[in-house]
Amino acid sequence: MIVLAVMAAGALGAGARFVLDGVIKSRRSTTLPWATLAINISGSFLLGLIAGAVMFGTLDADIQTVVGTGFCGGYTTFSTASFETVRLAEQRRSVVAVANALASVLGSAVACASGLILAWAV
Repeated sequence: MIVLAVMAAGALGAGARFVLDGVIKSRRSTTLPWATLAINISGSFLLGLIAGAVMFGTLDADIQTVVGTGFCGGYTTFSTASFETVRLAEQRRSVVAVANALASVLGSAVACASGLILAWAV
């Protein structure tokens, strides 16, 4: 049963990513891929929050499996972030490519840590 829940949550995460990506891209047209950054950073925050809630005993581990593996797995997209960074480098936009890579990795790590801290604080 948990496998079906993970699959359903993954589908919801992928759908949410598709919608949010479209909304952000329709409002912001720049060289930096803001939509992917926003999605990966917000997904990392949610994953940190869920993992922290499990770690500190306020949430069942099955919820982490469904929301973390399912929804966040479908929602976030490291492969797209990597592709967009390579595409920027191929376009000779090296500074933006490096900024995108750093913002993606560091932003996601900080967001995840923030979620863990928030889960600990409540």
